[in-house]
Amino acid sequence: NDPIHVLSEEELATNSTQSLGETVDSLLGVSSADYGAAVGQPIIRGMSGTRVKVLNNGLVVRDMSGIGIDHVNEVDLNAVKQIEIIRGPSSLMYSNGAIGGIVNVVDDTIAREDFADRDLRIDLEAQSANDGKIGGFSYKENLGGLNLSYAFKDSSLENYDIPKGAVIHSEEHEEGHEEDHDEDHDEDHDEDMGFLENSDFESQTHRLGLSTTGDWGYFGASYLNTESVYGIPYHGEGHEGHGGHDDHDEDHDEDHDDDHDGGHDEHEGERIFSTTDSDVFNIEGSYIFNNDRLNNMRYYYRNSDYSLTEQHAEEEGHEGEDHDDDDHDGHGHEEGPTVFSNESDEFGLILDFGDDSLSQKLVLQNMNEDVSIIGAEAFMNPVDSSEKMIGYYVGTSLMGLDLHLGIRHDRVNRKGTVAHHEEEHHDEDEHHDEDHDEDHDDEHHDEEEMEAYDIDRNETSIALSIDRELNENTVLNLGLASVKRAPSAVELFMNGAHLATGRFEVGDVTLKSETSNNIDLTFDYENNGFFATATIFRNDVDDYIYL
Repeated sequence: NDPIHVLSEEELATNSTQSLGETVDSLLGVSSADYGAAVGQPIIRGMSGTRVKVLNNGLVVRDMSGIGIDHVNEVDLNAVKQIEIIRGPSSLMYSNGAIGGIVNVVDDTIAREDFADRDLRIDLEAQSANDGKIGGFSYKENLGGLNLSYAFKDSSLENYDIPKGAVIHSEEHEEGHEEDHDEDHDEDHDEDMGFLENSDFESQTHRLGLSTTGDWGYFGASYLNTESVYGIPYHGEGHEGHGGHDDHDEDHDEDHDDDHDGGHDEHEGERIFSTTDSDVFNIEGSYIFNNDRLNNMRYYYRNSDYSLTEQHAEEEGHEGEDHDDDDHDGHGHEEGPTVFSNESDEFGLILDFGDDSLSQKLVLQNMNEDVSIIGAEAFMNPVDSSEKMIGYYVGTSLMGLDLHLGIRHDRVNRKGTVAHHEEEHHDEDEHHDEDHDEDHDDEHHDEEEMEAYDIDRNETSIALSIDRELNENTVLNLGLASVKRAPSAVELFMNGAHLATGRFEVGDVTLKSETSNNIDLTFDYENNGFFATATIFRNDVDDYIYL
């Protein structure tokens, strides 16, 4: 699992409440793709998106962060034991396609060993930059042989304070709306320069776990509920193009000059924000065998039900207030709520049958996932995915070398449809100056051509790690890997305008799997409390899937 970095419980306890990306951003080779205060997706060695897997207790977090860079990584950082960061493809046995690496958030909600003492912690936090108020507590105790764990956290962060003048409005935009910017509006605009609009974040989490242990192993279950609401900043001045409609601006300029003259005023107080609701149920356990063939068997099951609702509202009453689609029908844009949902079931089995001289593990995984986007901004039709995996790990010592070899075979199946809108766009050019009545809308839907796809990918990945102690203080590690990553549902089936990112995103069902060939050389030195690490790596990716 080298190279690896671990953020300890003590380090995390003194960190301020922030996104996952910001939490790990200070580590070498790790950065954050920020999209406001709430969203910070980890980037490892320049690899982002689904190439970096976010895990909780070794299992992939099935949220909607892979659908868009404006979506939060739904992990609970309250009362965690540690965060493990594995750079590069040495994370092979954890997840498929983790070319960049993994970020694994570890807690003991399902305790594998009995709690020795009662543990009660109360946390209070204040942040001056955003008038943030955070409170939480955690409780752990062994009651009659049953390990009970509960953690609660409530966070409320307002808009971030920024220096006046930090937000710069383009000259073209200002000239285009000179007539609409009266003195009162300018004064209001200047007052808003002291904070970043839509950078607020509120979240509440509950995490409950029960487990029992013995000489035979352990068994436990846990439940996690997370609810949050956060603003999405940086969505563009005046909302030019309304999230990916820039392509049609030239065609529509003549028809909409009058409408767009007041566009800035109309959207000046508009707010784009997201709410999330997540329920995760886990069963986990292990059984220890008393024979020479099989040491132990670990098993797990996880059910995730996650939804993210992205919506638009006027600033005066944005939270929870419905936004009438009719307000924007004159522009041909429906900015009502859009619901992103992900329902998944995952089962895994890990068999340990090593001995004193040879460590061996066989890993079996099966995952089914249903992803859908429903609403005004449904830029991808529902996709059903299934992933089956078999992996083998072996480790041994030979001639002063520690050898670790991992091989995994993945079968990934994705079923989805793509709607073709060519006729609809042509019809819009002819009739866009007229009102879009219900009959006309029905006609558009009838003209959409749906094409179904059933895509299979069978990929094999391999990683080899060699350790050699040069002396009692220095260890040299060489890592070689060839890792396959099948295209994600987004990369295959996305087809539409994504308002929050300001892009029209189009997938490609003919994409090949990425092949990442890696080599790592790492020196680790430690002596009397002083330590140093140096890594040289090269990563070549064939058939890289870009934006």
